[in-house]
Amino acid sequence: MNALNLTLFQWLAAGSQPTPWVLSVASALALWGSWLSAGVVAVALWRHRADRPYLCIVAALAGLASMASHAISLSLNMPRPFVLGVAPSYIEHASRGSLPSTHATVMFLVALAFLLRPSLRRLGAPLLALAALTGWARVYVGVHFPLDIAAGLLLACAIVGVLAAAQWFVRHFLSFQASHAGRTRDDKTTAASFWRHP
Repeated sequence: MNALNLTLFQWLAAGSQPTPWVLSVASALALWGSWLSAGVVAVALWRHRADRPYLCIVAALAGLASMASHAISLSLNMPRPFVLGVAPSYIEHASRGSLPSTHATVMFLVALAFLLRPSLRRLGAPLLALAALTGWARVYVGVHFPLDIAAGLLLACAIVGVLAAAQWFVRHFLSFQASHAGRTRDDKTTAASFWRHP
């Protein structure tokens, strides 16, 4: 895995002689991609009133995912590419552990949560593309290995999986309650009819 991770990094990273315009785009995405994602969430909160409770849950999950990612990366303490000296860092970044990528975790979580909601799905696809591009950019500028981004995606999938399971449970529980209430009303109506028509 380390050999594959390093091979992929060498293929994706800028190296010592990056193409200037590609480096500019990658640096902008690496620094501001997450803020653009947050801006889309803010617009969705403003325009999709019916989805606001769901979006608040997604925002809370994003905060928890960020804390979980930081805790995991601190405990694993996997070095970053520029710390190992395999590539320069083209943006300023702390040297703390890099796996999983918190940017990837949060951005993929938001994108997948949007894709999970039919009314937000049109925004989910661009958010997913933005998360993938930001992941590439952070590898390109030398602050993450590809495995860090993949680990962030896996963590996001796990959290969104829990969200999907919770939605399924609540939906089916409410459906059961509604059908049970309907049956109770039908039973009462039948009983009343019986007593009215001996």
